[in-house]
Amino acid sequence: MIIYNKVILREKRPDDAWDDYAWETDPELSRLDAAPVLSIPYPQYLEDYTNEIYSYFKSGERFAIDTLDGRHIGNCSYYNFDEFRGNTELGIMIGDRDYWSSGYGTEAVTALVNYIFNQTKLKRIYLKTLDWNSRAKKCFTKCGFRQYGEVSRDGYNFLLMEIHRDRWEKQKSGKRETL
Repeated sequence: MIIYNKVILREKRPDDAWDDYAWETDPELSRLDAAPVLSIPYPQYLEDYTNEIYSYFKSGERFAIDTLDGRHIGNCSYYNFDEFRGNTELGIMIGDRDYWSSGYGTEAVTALVNYIFNQTKLKRIYLKTLDWNSRAKKCFTKCGFRQYGEVSRDGYNFLLMEIHRDRWEKQKSGKRETL
């Protein structure tokens, strides 16, 4: 469990399934995630979900995002963990609209970045976000990520962003970077 100012990152549990199902069947959230809207019935989803959360996730870690009072508002993870290259990919979704544009995404990303750099020897964390998702770009920039490229995939245009350990360390120590 990772506790930060406004959020708790914790292991996924079977009782998260209903929220996750609701978010994955929501057309707007699917669009923000560049994913198709889920169309399987809930009982099938629940069976697959339960099997998945108990399976070994060898390329990273998955977390639920809770408020400090225990409300499940989203999910985050790191994956494509590559110790040899020294990097991993980060993903986040705040599914509960009541918590949009209130700093919860920034808190969760900051908490996860701190966790990754404190628990590993990785030198870089990267992500992709839809080029038109201004809320996500603002969040990632606030957390120290910088754009390093663009890519088009499956009809979507993404910005590629990254943060390096040295930038994170400077940020953490309060040193200002010269641009």
